[in-house]
Amino acid sequence: MSESREAASFSAGNWGSGSSLERDLVLTAEDFARIRQLIYQRAGIVLAEHKREMVYSRLAKRLRHHGLTRFSDYLARLERQPDAREWEAFTNALTTNLTAFFRESHHFPLLAEHVRGRPGPVRVWSAAASTGEEPYSIAMTLSEALGSRAGDARVVATDIDTEALARAEAGVYPLEQVHKLDAEQMRRFFQRGTGRQAGLARVRPELRAMVEFSPLNLLAPSWPVSGPFDAIFCRNVMIYFDKATQAKILERFAPLLKPDGLLFAGHSENFSYITRTLRLRGQTVYTLAPPPAAGGRSTPVR
Repeated sequence: MSESREAASFSAGNWGSGSSLERDLVLTAEDFARIRQLIYQRAGIVLAEHKREMVYSRLAKRLRHHGLTRFSDYLARLERQPDAREWEAFTNALTTNLTAFFRESHHFPLLAEHVRGRPGPVRVWSAAASTGEEPYSIAMTLSEALGSRAGDARVVATDIDTEALARAEAGVYPLEQVHKLDAEQMRRFFQRGTGRQAGLARVRPELRAMVEFSPLNLLAPSWPVSGPFDAIFCRNVMIYFDKATQAKILERFAPLLKPDGLLFAGHSENFSYITRTLRLRGQTVYTLAPPPAAGGRSTPVR
């Protein structure tokens, strides 16, 4: 069987009957170790030992969807089919999406101050866009800060989780999430649902047009984005990587930033001891470090 046909049969769900829904699923210590290894190789995510129950609950849905009862069978089929679409579902299931509009709110006034009055089109990359709250918060900030020039601003929004990214592109949220915004932002940037859409709010087309969505794995050998960016947001995702992976990603961010560009990190992330390419400018905000003196070079911190 060719690789393409093998992948097709996998994604079509040709796994046998679905009669195992009521059975216990078998997750051995060896299975969990394989899962940890596979998600690290695929996405750079480091799963701690205490995540076993989380892994079980999330991947159990995939096994039940395909009528399987043993994680070992699921993993064996994945490993036999490296290009199967099920890898996307596997990665999506093990990706954590915790976000909100204007999360870590101190970053957005800094972004507004940074871009206000800058010449040329402003570009910002949201490297872990999740379900869209972060890139839309960035777009709202740019719209308010740039005024009539906001039409030329762009937010590049990427994420490894394709399901989360699809929800982000749709731009539809429960009203209770949007109600956290002030009244003017709700009026200006969202449409309130009626009838069957009651209880929901949709991002207005003008704001949606500022954001470009694309799937991206930060561990991929090449990224479908190009700089330079005025700012990069990579918040609360590096905590899932080990230090070696963090250092590699930070070194790849650096050439994509404008000389005075900003890198926004999450509240629990500290990059100062990982790379010398970036220096701390403010609370979880970094900028490019000055170039090394003649004869020296900037290298990751070991």
